[in-house]
Amino acid sequence: MKQSLTYTYVLLVLSMMLWGGTWVAGRVLAQSVHPMTAAVLRFALASIILLFMCWRADGRLPRLRRDQILPVIFLGATGVFAYSYFFFTGLQTISAGRAALIVACTPVCIALISALFCGERFGPLRAAGALISLVGVSVVIADGDPLALLAGGVSRGDFMILGCVASWTAYTMGGRAVMKHLPPLTSVAWSSFTGTLILLPAALAEGFIADLGNVRPVDWGCVVFLGFLATALAYYWYYRAISIIGASRAGIFINMVPAFAVLTGYLLLNEPIHLSLAVGGFMVISGVYLTNRA
Repeated sequence: MKQSLTYTYVLLVLSMMLWGGTWVAGRVLAQSVHPMTAAVLRFALASIILLFMCWRADGRLPRLRRDQILPVIFLGATGVFAYSYFFFTGLQTISAGRAALIVACTPVCIALISALFCGERFGPLRAAGALISLVGVSVVIADGDPLALLAGGVSRGDFMILGCVASWTAYTMGGRAVMKHLPPLTSVAWSSFTGTLILLPAALAEGFIADLGNVRPVDWGCVVFLGFLATALAYYWYYRAISIIGASRAGIFINMVPAFAVLTGYLLLNEPIHLSLAVGGFMVISGVYLTNRA
């Protein structure tokens, strides 16, 4: 049991590392193509990989019962279509760091909804862990001055990223219900595929074909990273963790994403790392630990 939990936590941390990189990759891609084009490219590649993984695991493509189709479409509509639209649209106008801080509200939303509607415990220790982790995120992103992030007011881009919070919370909670009847890999594969189908008409209406001519070599690299690593693998690992430790305990790990986003910016864009990263990162990890204590 301890080995299984340790393995689950390792996969969650790896997922957060990959998602930390999505803010840099998404920011690069959003400057070249329309948000719907970027989303279709990402999830079309992810769907092919995920369905291939299902075929390799079971010897055939997974099948859905009639009563499972609508729940899976809900996952595709929230975690793929809605999240992608808000993600790429928001990154067109606000910085990756500010967006990552807003998304850090997601674990708190997941934990509260899990407590209200799913009976998961959310006692004082878990509440303290969520709060410490959230404050740590703000310290990391704001370079030690969290209030500075609010100086610019609330923009349309901020509201777009708040849409990411709402759609990912719905995706997480919907996935919890779907995985009572479907394994994690099948759930993610079909949600990615249905989400891509929902995205495609919107992308075609926004000039998807013409947009393909604007994709640079670096953009294709971002698509591969987003589609294969940050979606096909990380989504599967995240859903697998939900099926083992629950939605709120898995969701709190999302607070690690902004710290990894800052680290990725340092490694790829030579952005400086200050003492605030160490302090805030320690607070994030401490909050995750408190929330996941037995």
